Amino acid sequence: MDAVRPFLPDRDCQERQASVPVRTVQDLGSSLRVSRKALGLTQADLALAAGVGVRFVVELEAGKPTVRLERVLRVIDALGGSLQLHELSAQTTP
Repeated sequence: MDAVRPFLPDRDCQERQASVPVRTVQDLGSSLRVSRKALGLTQADLALAAGVGVRFVVELEAGKPTVRLERVLRVIDALGGSLQLHELSAQTTP
């Protein structure tokens, strides 16, 4: 069995949570920290599950503005979440 799997939340058993508005990197970091703690994970657990370093998780939760989006998405996925964009204007090219 993969060593990472025990840390990952079971998406089928999760209750749907309300959307969290994220307008700043601090909002994102705070939301991810709250989710991590609610799952009973340490920063090291989350880093292992997401395939990133502990330092990355620490900086992400602190709201560092220069984190790599690919790694952010891996952390969100490891927490059982997804990134959705709402209310963007639809632009079409002719």
